[in-house]
Amino acid sequence: MAYIMAGDFRKGITFELDGTVQVIVDFQHVKPGKGAAFVRAKIRNVMTGGVIERTFNPSEKYELAHIERKKMSYSYNDGDLYYFMDNETFDMVPLNKEIVEDALRFIKEGDICDLAFYKGNAFSCDPQNFVELEVIDAEPGIPGATAQPGSKSATLETGYVIQVPLFVNAGEKIRVDTRDGTYMSRV
Repeated sequence: MAYIMAGDFRKGITFELDGTVQVIVDFQHVKPGKGAAFVRAKIRNVMTGGVIERTFNPSEKYELAHIERKKMSYSYNDGDLYYFMDNETFDMVPLNKEIVEDALRFIKEGDICDLAFYKGNAFSCDPQNFVELEVIDAEPGIPGATAQPGSKSATLETGYVIQVPLFVNAGEKIRVDTRDGTYMSRV
């Protein structure tokens, strides 16, 4: 087991705190004129995403948490279980809908996702940063509207609705930035 002292905290380090895995978002070593030094840190729970601010004694020890990341392909779903395949071992990993819900807006069968594991259990699923998806429903485009400002709603093949420029039509493939769900370009 590897440990870290609170005095050695740095951004991006993952550690265990009260049975949960936390990642350091920001930290500050504070040495007041009177009293003992302390570390003020903003930490995020990697399972729930909740962010809190907390102070630590620099001599406190915490167990380092090793987060394993794997690229896996989405295979199929069966009810509320979504199955992902390890492309090297061909093992299938079932994930609950709550874990993959956000990623489902941008993935279809066969797409590669980044899964994060802690002690062998998957806790998050992220699609690739940029995906190409087909527009299955959109208002008809306006010919020559490539220079006009404005946007309209379009439904992607995954069922997710995004805003696209006026010239995009149903049946076209577009590139989408999955980090914020925005249109990038036609493919």
